[in-house]
Amino acid sequence: MTTILIVSLLGIFAIFWLATVPFRARLRRAKLAKQPFAHQWRSIIKHNVPYFQILPVDLQLQLKKHMKVFLAEKQFIGCQNLQITDEIRITIAAQACLLLLNRHTDYYPKLRQILVYPAAFIVEKEQQNELGLHFQHKAVLLGESWEEGQVILSWQDTLAGAADPYDGSNVVIHEFAHQLDQEDGSANGAPLLEARTDYSHWSKILGQEYLQLVQCAEQGLPSLFSYYGATNPAEFFAVISEVFFEQPIEFKTHHPVLYQQLSLYYCLDPALWFSET
Repeated sequence: MTTILIVSLLGIFAIFWLATVPFRARLRRAKLAKQPFAHQWRSIIKHNVPYFQILPVDLQLQLKKHMKVFLAEKQFIGCQNLQITDEIRITIAAQACLLLLNRHTDYYPKLRQILVYPAAFIVEKEQQNELGLHFQHKAVLLGESWEEGQVILSWQDTLAGAADPYDGSNVVIHEFAHQLDQEDGSANGAPLLEARTDYSHWSKILGQEYLQLVQCAEQGLPSLFSYYGATNPAEFFAVISEVFFEQPIEFKTHHPVLYQQLSLYYCLDPALWFSET
């Protein structure tokens, strides 16, 4: 009887502990968000991330709160002898947290580590040819996002992407858009949406625009979006996310229906900020 009672009590305690995990996480994050934002961090953002100055004041404050939580929860690892500094951490966090503004967020729940290389890095990739045969080849990458909980970035290209907030190219936004896409499983171009009924409209709009980009890539026609977005729907979502944040006026002008979909998802309208700069 005593053994049964102990097991029952342990079971109740385990259930109680699991039930309170989200609550305790919210409390911890609220405490982190209230901590002072270090003066040297402000200097890094001002120097390395000019996009910050484009944001409305309320979103600047929100971004800094998100960054404090993000920096406390994610591990940064230097590769090829790169030493992780505050400059690296702050520059990456500022851009990654742009994608969390105005939204209910669990701070990229799958993500545990951010691996940073000094520059572009080489990885072994497996491909399949038209005969169905698999083969290995080397690819030079600026970034990668893994479902297992890692984002890999080139520091050189992270700096370059942050330095020009108007060119529609940003490796951090790209890879962290993949993380959002991967929250519900494999990256497929459809991140978690508010309601199940939203997916059919999302699929229709993004599917049409994706096929249009594929046609542009095949025929060499001009497009606001990089042809890399024609690789697959997951890359399309990541590419258009870059343009949404960095070239929103052009995006809204030439692809208004698609822009509206991203605006609803990200709960932001960057075209308003850019029109005031």
